[in-house]
Amino acid sequence: MSVLQVEEIGIAFGGVKAVDHVSFRVNEGDVFSIIGPNGAGKTTLFNLVSGVYQPKYGKVLLEGADVTGLEPQTLARRGLSRTFQNLQVFFRMTARENVMVGRHLKEKRGLLAHILALPATARQNRESAAAADAYLERVGLGGYADTPAAAMPYGALKRLEIARALAAGPKVLLLDEPAAGCNAVETEEIEKLVRNIADEGTTVVLVEHDMKMVMRISDRVHVLEFGKTLAEGTAEEVRTHPKVIEAYLGTHGSKEAAVALG
Repeated sequence: MSVLQVEEIGIAFGGVKAVDHVSFRVNEGDVFSIIGPNGAGKTTLFNLVSGVYQPKYGKVLLEGADVTGLEPQTLARRGLSRTFQNLQVFFRMTARENVMVGRHLKEKRGLLAHILALPATARQNRESAAAADAYLERVGLGGYADTPAAAMPYGALKRLEIARALAAGPKVLLLDEPAAGCNAVETEEIEKLVRNIADEGTTVVLVEHDMKMVMRISDRVHVLEFGKTLAEGTAEEVRTHPKVIEAYLGTHGSKEAAVALG
């Protein structure tokens, strides 16, 4: 069943069509990857789906409901969360506190209750802290709960962002280059984490440049070029698609993808 559907969506900046009539469907529990050369429109497409940009035309459907143009915080309440290509963590806060920020939509908030430090507020804070610890364990960062984010390794920070996004309880999780800047060991950790998240029922839409990672964990791959759809299919279908090889993978990239699948 399609949990996320994008229909003929597009946007232009100064007359340049950054995303041009792109459509796709993502099935529940899948890893759906969006790839393409630099400047292909991948992050712009993410921004349209997640409400950062307002589309000029087209629709976004979440579980069949039209959510086109809704603000990111509203989409988060509806079950769509995302991470960003560049780190967006709070470096002066601990790992636990960072994840607790992601859980705020699940909390019953009241200014007066916080000012008066009512028992219900203290109980809610304890529950949020316990939930944050569980999400940190889920992404392999249980030992970092009390560590300031500024003291954590880069690869751990990328997983911390994923934990914070998961804390909102998303049905669909958009990951914008979660392995960018990571070494081979860190990339492998994130690769396993992303696949596990999907296997546990959270649908993942992934933008990623690491073709080995994409080919190993994706159920379907959507290829963009100059803001338009170039191809879509399974990892094997995309890897062997003549236009994808010509425009993006090249002979060497195609061989690397074949090794990843093999």
